[in-house]
Amino acid sequence: MEVFIYGLARGSTLALMAVGFSFAYGVSRLPNFAHGAFYILAGFATWVFAQSLGLNYVLSIAISLVLLAAIGAAMYRFILIRVRGMEVSEIIASYALGVAILEALRCKFVGTGFSTPVFIEGTIKVAGVPIDLQRVVIIAGGVVVIGLIWAFTHYTRLGLSLRGIAQDERAALMLGIDSDRAATIALAIGSALAALAAVIILPVGSITVNEGYDVLISALAVCIIGGLGSWTGTILAAFILGFAGTLTATYIGTMWESVVVVAAIILVLLLKPSGLFGRQKEFEERV
Repeated sequence: MEVFIYGLARGSTLALMAVGFSFAYGVSRLPNFAHGAFYILAGFATWVFAQSLGLNYVLSIAISLVLLAAIGAAMYRFILIRVRGMEVSEIIASYALGVAILEALRCKFVGTGFSTPVFIEGTIKVAGVPIDLQRVVIIAGGVVVIGLIWAFTHYTRLGLSLRGIAQDERAALMLGIDSDRAATIALAIGSALAALAAVIILPVGSITVNEGYDVLISALAVCIIGGLGSWTGTILAAFILGFAGTLTATYIGTMWESVVVVAAIILVLLLKPSGLFGRQKEFEERV
């Protein structure tokens, strides 16, 4: 039961970390390698607004979400739009921006690390297993975020247009959907999702530069295993890695968790290069 509960919490954490990257890539086919930097920047901005400026914590979170959404949209309009379609240049441009943000934070602000306040303090017992309430918030937050994304993409006009671009860009363009507008919105929403993940997860962690790189690696691992651009695959892969990591830490040792993640990526790439729910490689092989 302990493995199940903490595996569920770890899977929810990975899903929150990866869903923004997967959403942005699924719509725009642009890999946002500044994802981890946006995650840490959101945590730092929330801390500054709440602690240094004395703003209400909920207001600080809201401002951070809007700020990161604006940065994500600006990244596309001023940088990625110029290299769109050039896969290597897309990766280099977004990663360079992410490194610049993280290293600027390292030099000026983020030192030993600090945390944002927890939403709810205390612990409860679930089936005899103690778990802190903030991790319960993470599990609930993962469910709510996934549910809201599903509802947005299925029941709103804007969400349906983004879903159309994700499924068949050429057909969507013929129906009058603006690809650049869709990509701008996708990068904005993906960045806001990274910020939301940060404010939910960082109360049980710390705001450090290295955490930004770790989040990017975790998001990439989840998306590669699930299938790039597949939201269903992203969720499934997050919980597979979450439970695998928890089992490894419990029965083998925490130092082996990263080995399990790398081994899972290699195994999936060998058996199904497009990921569990990805179909891009299969289409290429048919052609």
